[in-house]
Amino acid sequence: MTPSMAQADDSDVLAQTPTAVLSCAASKPEVMRHRADFLRTASARRQAAPGFLLQGRARHDDTALIRVGFTCSKKLGNAVARNRAKRRLRELARILLPGHGRPGWDYVLVGRPAETANRNFALLLEDLVRALDRIHSQNPTKAPRP
Repeated sequence: MTPSMAQADDSDVLAQTPTAVLSCAASKPEVMRHRADFLRTASARRQAAPGFLLQGRARHDDTALIRVGFTCSKKLGNAVARNRAKRRLRELARILLPGHGRPGWDYVLVGRPAETANRNFALLLEDLVRALDRIHSQNPTKAPRP
């Protein structure tokens, strides 16, 4: 194969890259870092799942950004166990929030003792999809739990 043919083949590969893959990288969720953001999200909608607790709220600002936060208490175990749980929660959010999250929403994933770090990852993915659907389908006029 001549070099000119190789260049043509490389450009075809780039042209065939699905736009969904390119757009997912652009809509990567921003990580929340301030305590006030976590507290506002904690006072909004909640959905329990076997592997974690999902909290979500619409920000009602004019940004289309999806923000996500992660929390794992010492109930999960030592630092190694907490970090493993947080890594798994971060990966869940990275995979699913660009496609299933809503722009202008904040989400917090809370780890559960003995479940987040040990549950099958495919089941965690299903749990997050189900929890996001339930959070988004809740009645918005319903008052949040105290």
